[in-house]
Amino acid sequence: MILQAVNIHKNFGRLEVLKGIDLEVRKGEVIAVTGASGAGKTTLLQILGTLSKPSSGTLKIEGNDVLGLKDDALAAFRGKRIGFVFQAHHLLPEFTAVENVMIPALIAGRGRREAREKAQGLLGILGLADREEHKPSELSGGEQQRVAIARALINDPAVLFADEPTGNLDSVTKQDIHKLFFNLRERTGQTIIIVTHDPELAALCDRTLNIKDGRFI
Repeated sequence: MILQAVNIHKNFGRLEVLKGIDLEVRKGEVIAVTGASGAGKTTLLQILGTLSKPSSGTLKIEGNDVLGLKDDALAAFRGKRIGFVFQAHHLLPEFTAVENVMIPALIAGRGRREAREKAQGLLGILGLADREEHKPSELSGGEQQRVAIARALINDPAVLFADEPTGNLDSVTKQDIHKLFFNLRERTGQTIIIVTHDPELAALCDRTLNIKDGRFI
């Protein structure tokens, strides 16, 4: 298993948001997490992605007990082994597409030439080879999301987490991004966990896990 979560609970004061989540994910799986607003989807994604710690429970990624890592070690692990794609693209406006993709690789200590070559390769896979020198303001919403996906993949993460990745896109562009996730899985074996309200995207996934009242149902 590439990810194992056992009995994950999360409290915010007296409010118990997650009430004992168990999850095992195999390498190469594409999993959808669905549920009503406030059900705990994003809270779970943040915990699985090590952005937040649970109140109790265990989490292993590639066999590593990530909850046992100290802050610096956890940040280093996250930077190298976990990728994130959000509804908002969070691209830096002053940098080109290829520069935006390069940033996590440079932070992880890769040389500039190596980072640029890897970024260019990813943008090529994602159909943006002719757009790499464009800044975000010169790209469509779908193109910006593709750049954000490339950026999330630059360090070859064990797991790619996507939180409502097509929430801001029109229906045609949504379908293109949906296909893209599965093309990535076919080409690279990428493991992907997607929080989504989109039934079309959920239906394409290997498994759909629905959260209600802090538990999978």
